[in-house]
Amino acid sequence: MFLPKYPDTPTPPPAHTHTPAEPAPVRRSLPSLSIDNKTIATLIVGGVVLTALLTAVAVTAISVAIAAVVLRSLLREHHRR
Repeated sequence: MFLPKYPDTPTPPPAHTHTPAEPAPVRRSLPSLSIDNKTIATLIVGGVVLTALLTAVAVTAISVAIAAVVLRSLLREHHRR
């Protein structure tokens, strides 16, 4: 019922084959880096310190925002009287 139809003759190979005029440039490898335990420890400690600083800034910003809202509501009630 559903049989594939094959071509009568196979497709011919392409008439034009591409040959590069210049050889590909040689890639130079990067110099090897030696990573020891001190480097890894320094990166971990630096990451922890930066995370702590970012957390401190976020907590300070939230505290200032809450204080501003409270002060605004207190001043609003003071002016209404």
